[in-house]
Parts: sequence; C-alpha cells; structure tokens
Amino acid sequence: MLDAIKKVTVMGAGIMGNQIAIHTAMHGYQVVCYDISEDMIKKAAEFSDSWLEKRVSKGKMKDSEAREIQKALTFTTDTAAAGKDADFVIEAVSDIVAVKKKALAAMDAATPAHTVFASNSSYIVSSRFADAVCDPSKVLNVHFFNPALVMKVVEVVRGPHVAKETFDTAYAFVESIGKTPVAIEKEIYGFVVNRIFSALTKEACYLVDQGIASIEDIDTAVKGALGHSMGPLETLDMTGIDLEYNVYMEKFRTTGDMADRPAACLTEHYAKGEYGRKTGKGFYEYSK
Repeated sequence: MLDAIKKVTVMGAGIMGNQIAIHTAMHGYQVVCYDISEDMIKKAAEFSDSWLEKRVSKGKMKDSEAREIQKALTFTTDTAAAGKDADFVIEAVSDIVAVKKKALAAMDAATPAHTVFASNSSYIVSSRFADAVCDPSKVLNVHFFNPALVMKVVEVVRGPHVAKETFDTAYAFVESIGKTPVAIEKEIYGFVVNRIFSALTKEACYLVDQGIASIEDIDTAVKGALGHSMGPLETLDMTGIDLEYNVYMEKFRTTGDMADRPAACLTEHYAKGEYGRKTGKGFYEYSK
C-alpha cells in the first residue's frame, strides 16, 4: 500500500507533531499538520518557515527545495480538510487514552476507509484506543523520537489487532522518509527504548528525591561512566517533564499502584509549569 500513500495528516502541532510533519514533507509527501488550537497551528507554521530558512542560510538546503517543502506542507484547524483524502494519519496528541480516543474518532469520521492510523504514543499500546476508529486493524504504534527531524530510529509495533498489511505499510512508510524502522513484535507498555529509558530516569529521579547527589553530578556520572551523550535529567528537560509526568499519571490511573506515581521532583516541576527546555526551566535553567 505504500505506493497509494500520497497525503499524510499529522494530528497535533506540538514539537513532535510539527517536526514529523516537516520531515515527512521533505520526503515528497503532501502533508497536513492539524491541531484544534489556532495558537498551536500559528506557532507550528512559524517554526516550519524559520527552520527551513535557517537550513537555506547555512547552505544545507537550496532555496528552491525549501519552497517546494513549504508548498507540500499546510497547517489547519479544520478537521474535514485535514482528513479529506488522507492515506496515512500520524497521531501525535497527548499521551492520555481518553484524549487519543476523542481525537482519533473525530479524524476517522473525516478520512477514507483505507486510511492507516499511526500513533506516536511514547508508551501506550494502540490496542487501548484502536476501537476509537471503525477498523481497529488499521491502527498501530509508530513511535518517533525527539527531535524527530534528527533521530533516525522509529519503533513500529505489531499489536494483536493490527493487520499484516497495516504493519507492512507503516514499516515501508518509515523507510520511505529516511528513518530506520525497528519492528516491535509484541505490544508492551513503553515498547523497547522507553522501557529502558524509564528505568534509568526513574532511578535518577529517586536519587534526586533522596538527595543522594546533585542533578549535575547524576548526569555527569551517567555520561562519563556509561557513555551516554546526555544525562537522564537533561534528557527529561529536552523531551518534556510534562510528558513524563502525564505518562506516569496515565499508568497510575490504569494500575492504581502507588509505585507508578510520578517522582516527587517531577510532580514539583510539573506543578510549577517547569517543563524543561520548552518553558526555559526544568531540572536546569535555559536562556531564552
């Protein structure tokens, strides 16, 4: 079905959704970046233009190439326009099941019957929200990493409800946009990368809460001794403390297990609106 994919719709114009949309448009697809918020759409369009202009000014892209990408990429809050003739929909809304179900149901009503729905959820398996669309066999996880314009790996998850054609199409699509697909053969919460990452960040947050070492020293130790390019707390600031907090809260709502609650330091930063780089402060402070 890859040859049949002409129009790609990205739901959610946040950091991840916007970057996925730009990257996809760079690889020859007609792309619509959709969000229910006019403000988010405006910011996404401004970022797209600015990013492309910088690529041109640095000599990494021709001006003609940038203009072609801009022609291929549109931004809208109109659900009907976003869903019309969409062959492949990438959902990049909040990692909360109820939010995903509502968004997918609305888009399903506006898309053709053949549309594949690929969720960029960081942790939640698609079988938990696939019933929001008419044909759950066309819903799967296709998980990009932040920053999506840079990171090569994309996890493609073969859930028990996912049709072989859906999985194969999504896998081929990921390859077609210059990414490296990793096949996850069974659904599991957090997939591969984030299960390993969560184990690391959970322990790092525990060390912060207990006052075992400073934030800087925890990150320095992980980078220097384990060879990581970024420390776990630096990485949380980059990906978003709000995302991590909501992931833990969504899991806690599901399990009721007190051990699944977000760490105290995450909760404190979240309550203060300190989400990391996007807000200028998280575990670290960032200049504007």
